Amino acid sequence: MIDIKRLRDSFDETAAALARRGVERETLEKAKGLDERRRALLSETEQLKAKRNAASKEIGKVAREGGDVAAAKAEMRAVGDRIAEIDRELATVEHDLRETLLMIPNIPAPEIPTGMDSSANVVVRKVGEWKDPGFKVLDHMAVGEKLGIFDFPRGVKLTGTGFPIILGQGAKLQRALIQYMLDVHCTRQGYTEMLPPFVVNSDSMTGTGQLPKFAEDLYHCEIDDFWLIPTAEVPVTNYYRDDILAAKDLPVKLTAYTPCFRREAGSAGKMTRGMLRVHQFDKVEMVNFVHPDTSFDQLEILVKEAEEILTGLGLHFRVLMLCSGDMGFSAAKCYDLELWAPGEEQWLEVSSCSCFTDYQARRLNCRFRDADGKTKLVHTLNGSGVALPRLMVALLEQCQNADGSVTIPEVLRPYMNGQERLEPAKG
Repeated sequence: MIDIKRLRDSFDETAAALARRGVERETLEKAKGLDERRRALLSETEQLKAKRNAASKEIGKVAREGGDVAAAKAEMRAVGDRIAEIDRELATVEHDLRETLLMIPNIPAPEIPTGMDSSANVVVRKVGEWKDPGFKVLDHMAVGEKLGIFDFPRGVKLTGTGFPIILGQGAKLQRALIQYMLDVHCTRQGYTEMLPPFVVNSDSMTGTGQLPKFAEDLYHCEIDDFWLIPTAEVPVTNYYRDDILAAKDLPVKLTAYTPCFRREAGSAGKMTRGMLRVHQFDKVEMVNFVHPDTSFDQLEILVKEAEEILTGLGLHFRVLMLCSGDMGFSAAKCYDLELWAPGEEQWLEVSSCSCFTDYQARRLNCRFRDADGKTKLVHTLNGSGVALPRLMVALLEQCQNADGSVTIPEVLRPYMNGQERLEPAKG
């Protein structure tokens, strides 16, 4: 969450920055008002407690000397009643303040473009080139049918729409992609691999910003109050919740493969064909815990690390800097990596790389101890390295051959026993 001190000390500046994200001034004024009330209550109760402590000593002295203390005791009972009343109000005010702050997104970095939707995003660079192959490229569903690697109807039968089944050489390709990505991150980029739980508690979801804002987009197991993770970002980032890291150990770089689960309420009709938008999918995630002085520089490194996955596969993609209104809720700055899907004739996002500054760390109470012994909030970053469904879509379409086969990128062949192509199913 944002630092309440910024609302106290720089309200107009903070309100102007958050207006770029569509945050109404009234919401910030509510938070500021609750903070002012909280501080006034704390001040009053401290004064009353000091008065009660001083009076208690005086009452004891008078009583020992045989004086009448009835009136003084009555006054202190009234003081005690007021302190109890303040405590009750303070609990309500602190709860309301926290709930209000949890619904306010991160403050956008000043250099990102201003806009309310993807039309204001800026293409930073394109990598690789798409050349017309001289034949009509089939979309992923058509080529997948030829290859016999998808079964959407039985996925619906087993679970419902958005839960595809990947078969045979398609499943093998997916497994190869996961292993390839983890190997690149761990052997070349300095990441430590983690295999985290795939369900988490509400505190974990709150720590990374999914709750309370996006509850309807998540799968909730109400009996245990567990949530199916929408991304490995949640358990991996929460790994250091309530911890203090050593400054010398920063940056900490963790990576994890997990399945991901997203209800995506209200997404009907938004690219829901085939593998384009599904409710369960595989993803490899990168998470960084860094010193505040280096976080935006580290974001540029993180983007390059995600790009390395795609360049290694020989795929054509582009990098976008997202505008203020199109970023994730917790992000201060974000880049998207989009692959070209010639069969779909559109760009498909496969990775978002975000710097959250101290926004998540404040929720997580994740800190580091500096050389002077003081504790400060770390900065967190994360990026997909990368999400599998749309990577599969783009790979099947960009690497497609005229006969319906798909050339397997060279870097994946060692994970597929030297297989060079996905061949159409016989019969």
